[in-house]
This record gives sequence, structure tokens and C-alpha cells, in this order.
Amino acid sequence: MLAACVVGPNYEKPDTSDLTPAKWKWQTAAPRDDAPRGEWWKVFHDSELNRLEDLALSASPSLKVAVARVDQARAGARLSTAGWLPDIRAKSDTSREQFSGNLPTPVPVDIPRGRVNSFSTILDLSYEIDFWGKVRREVESARATADSVSASYHGTLLTLTADVAAQYFLVRSFDAEVSALRRTITLREKWAGLLEDKFKAGAIPETDLARAKTEVATARAELADARRQREEICAQLALLCGQPAGTFELAERPIGSKAPPMIPAGVPASMLERRPDVAAAERLVAARNADVGVATAAYFPSVRLTGTAGFLSKDIGDLLSTESSVWSLGPRVSVPITGWAVIHFNVKRQKAAREEAIANYRQAVLGAVNDVEVSLTQIRERAAQAAAVNEALAESTKATNLIREAYERGALSYLELLDAERTRLQAELQTARVSAQRHLATVRLIKALGGGW
Repeated sequence: MLAACVVGPNYEKPDTSDLTPAKWKWQTAAPRDDAPRGEWWKVFHDSELNRLEDLALSASPSLKVAVARVDQARAGARLSTAGWLPDIRAKSDTSREQFSGNLPTPVPVDIPRGRVNSFSTILDLSYEIDFWGKVRREVESARATADSVSASYHGTLLTLTADVAAQYFLVRSFDAEVSALRRTITLREKWAGLLEDKFKAGAIPETDLARAKTEVATARAELADARRQREEICAQLALLCGQPAGTFELAERPIGSKAPPMIPAGVPASMLERRPDVAAAERLVAARNADVGVATAAYFPSVRLTGTAGFLSKDIGDLLSTESSVWSLGPRVSVPITGWAVIHFNVKRQKAAREEAIANYRQAVLGAVNDVEVSLTQIRERAAQAAAVNEALAESTKATNLIREAYERGALSYLELLDAERTRLQAELQTARVSAQRHLATVRLIKALGGGW
């Protein structure tokens, strides 16, 4: 009966049914059992992305920090179980002591001055009986804390892999922009050369040639800026992968117009089971709940069994003899008398900490639901945007070709051709950016779903 006595509230998982909808606003697909769960980035079927993810998992300093924290928390959880075991210590003491010949005595008796040798070997035992479940609550709190740190590690892992994928697709987006700008510069340089020949022949005004050279210089400036942004993202990607930015290289490969994979969102209840931040917040609630029990146990008496056994002798030769054996055994009871106010406010403090943890848990659930809804909306609207910009690119290309033919026939001015070329270039750049944003939205949805489905 005493073993079953544990003070403090038993843990019950906070109810969050009021925070999760029965269905997402944008339901994209039903869950699939054959979809990847761990290495989620492989759904993109990109060997270079797979290589970078493996590099980040093996070399990222932030991930190593998270692993070390998990090891600390697990060691702390194991350490907390020491309260279930008796504390046994072996002690050995050797001393030579001289007594004063002028010791104060109640009667006038002369005490001769002398010296005494003392040799002892003692085994001490101390064990606190866990009547009120204090140790059990401490273990419960430590284990829940360790579980929370472990979930935080998985959160760090998910954030790292998602950031690598996001930066990678941004690099590929700038690869597409750089490729488009290079083609544009080549074309504009060709036109500038033709116009210069026409100007020398007196066929066109100098303004047309000046505008052509301006467009070439403008495109070169845009190319330099795109290359700068690509290098900055590559440096960030190198940091995520634990590599020096100076030696990190990534070959150019435009992202293309291929649509990202379709990710099944599933239902909110299943999503909450795989979000690392939600799991970490829930485990902290369990830890704070157990802390209330630890604080409440201070109201009750603590009973500690103490025992001593060993040998004590004035001569080392007689130390291990039967006549030199000594022992003592008895309980020690400690009852709080004047510290009730301190205990009361400590319990109150722990209950407030539990309420804070519950609020943080509910906030994590709300954040998870919001992340999924926003990601699904982005995927839906980015797909519609991609269709529109692809159509705009096709039409602007067609219009540019027609205007170029009309200009060559002398039916239109060079200014109209420049406007058409600018429109086509902007449509091509926007196509690359929207394609990257579609991939980024997919990565965000995977991260919002906890990295698997």
C-alpha cells in the first residue's frame, strides 16, 4: 500500500480537440502508406539534393549540439533513478590523537596527558524510503524531460534538412535566372552589333543604337546581381552542410518547370503525432506535472534508514577481530515544522509552471495547424500562379517573335521591340522564381507535417 502511494496529480494529456479541424481547408490527397517517412527529401528524385542532405546529416555542427543535449538528458534521466537505491559507502580512518592534560572537569581531578591511536574501517548505509512517491515523480519528470529533448533533436534534424532543401531550390532558381540572362545578353549583343552596322550605314538613328547598348549593360548588371545572390545562398548552404564556404561548390543546373511532388496532408490527428515541436511541448507538460508531485511530497515526513557496521581499534593488529566490531542501525524521520509556507509557495510555483507548459503545448498545436493550412494554400495558389506565368511566357515569346519580324520589315520601332524583349525576359525570370516557390512550399508542407506522412 505504501509503495502505491504517490502524491501529486497523475498526468493526463491536455485536450486539444478544440484546436484541430476535422479536415484541412485545402485537402490535397489521402495518406499513402508507400510514401517515404524518414528521408523525405528523396521524393524530389534529385541526386544532388540527396548528397547535400547526407553531407548535412554527417557534418552539421548544430546537429551535433542537439545530439549532445540528448545524451545529457538521457544521462540525467538515468541519474534520477539513483534515489531508488541505497547509498552505501566504505570509509577507512587512521589517526593518532594527543589529549590535553588541562581539560576542564566538574571535579578537581588531574587527567594525565596522553596519546591514543585509532584505526577504523566502516561501511555506511543510507536509504530514504519513498513513501510518498517523491523519487518516482522525480524519475517521471526526468524521463519526460529527456523525451522532450529527444523530440527537440528531431525538430533540429527536421529544420536542418528542410533548410538545406529550401536553400538548394533557391540556388537552382538563380541558376535558371542566370541562364536566362546569359541568353538575353547574347541575343542583345547580337542585336547591338547589327544595329551598329545599320547606324554606320545611316539606316537607323543613333538613339536605337544607344538603347540597344543600354539594354546590354542592364542585362549584364542583372546577371552580376543574380550571380551574387547565388553565391550568398551557396555560402549559407555550405554552413548548413558544415563545410567551408570557400571550398564549397555547386554546379549550375536550372530548376526547370517540372512540378514538385504531390504531398498528402493527412488528417490533423495524425499530423500531431509526428510534429517534433508538438511532441516536445507535450512531454514538457508531463515533466512539469511530475514536478508538482515532487514539490507536494515535501509536506510529508521523510524516513531515512541509516546503518553503520565495521571495526574500530586502538591497535591495527586487532582491527579485524570480533572484539573490535561496531554497528548501529536506526531510522531517521524528518518532519517539516516551520517550512510549510515555503513548501506551499513552491507547490504553487510548480503548478504555475505546469499551466505555462500546457499553454505552450496548445500554442504548438495551433502553430502546427496554421503551418499546414498556410503551406497547403501556398501549394494551391503557387500551382495556379505557375500555370499563369507559363502561359505568359509562351505568349510573350510569341509576341516578341512577331514584333521582331515586324521591326525587321520596318513596320515597328525599335522601342516596341525593346518593350517586348523586356516583357519576355521578365516572364522567363518570373517562371523560374515561381517554380522555386512551388518547391519551397512543398518543403514547408513536409516540415509542417513533421517530415513524413
